[in-house]
Amino acid sequence: MIKSMTGFGRGEYSDGKRTVTAEIKTVNHRYSDISVKMPKRYSFAEDKIKSIIKGKVKRGKADVSIMVENITEGDITVKLNAPIARQYIDNLRELKSEYELAGDIDIALVSSMPDVLKAIPDVEDEEEVAAVICKACEIAAENLDEMRIREGAKLAEDLLMRKDLFSGIVAKIEERAPLVAKEYTEKLYERIKEIVEDKIEVPEERILTEAAIFADKSNITEELVRLGSHIEQLGKFLSGDGPVGKKLDFLIQEMNREANTIGSKSNDLEITSHMLDAKAEIEKIREQVQNIE
Repeated sequence: MIKSMTGFGRGEYSDGKRTVTAEIKTVNHRYSDISVKMPKRYSFAEDKIKSIIKGKVKRGKADVSIMVENITEGDITVKLNAPIARQYIDNLRELKSEYELAGDIDIALVSSMPDVLKAIPDVEDEEEVAAVICKACEIAAENLDEMRIREGAKLAEDLLMRKDLFSGIVAKIEERAPLVAKEYTEKLYERIKEIVEDKIEVPEERILTEAAIFADKSNITEELVRLGSHIEQLGKFLSGDGPVGKKLDFLIQEMNREANTIGSKSNDLEITSHMLDAKAEIEKIREQVQNIE
């Protein structure tokens, strides 16, 4: 099954001490690019987080957000910032003296000043915390994968429909192609007869030579055979497993190249019209392929 590169997954897990919420958002990207946003104190878990995401996301840009809440008392250390407290006290004393203000500089006042007392998270067991974070990431990655599979199924359905449309257009070109040289020969013969007005005999051999040259220059058999092979390969990729986005992207380039060659060689308005329709379908397929992992 194919997967879409775009998706979102959310996971939450708690071990009774802390609750971790992980969110993963993926978008289109040529390669695999994973970025993790979380509090710096948990950076020790980043490699494990990326490893979990890589297990699900083979191609695309993934933005991972980690939030940790409900930290227990055992994870908190309250620290006194003595230099800050000293500056507050010195400045308050100077303020009181300079302007002859009333009031006492007491502990209640000093301790209420910003950054004098600071609650600092204190992780003692990194393995324990990493396990909780990773569990939340695993849940988020599973939910993300389910969404990408659902979106991939829709993409596959649309692409298979467009493959059939394209195949139908190619079939019309294959039906028309053998008639082009024959019609050219007939038109050439009639044109020469019109010019000479039965005054001289029409040179049959010369007409056949010109017709043969035209047929050789406008022959699109090889291109049609390769297009048929590409169409078959497209169906196999869409029905297979694993990341196929890059393979599909290359295949579409080859299909477009064959279509351009047919358009330039055909020398027939009907085939040119069919080929314009075919190129329009190739472009629609190409746009959808950009979303496939």
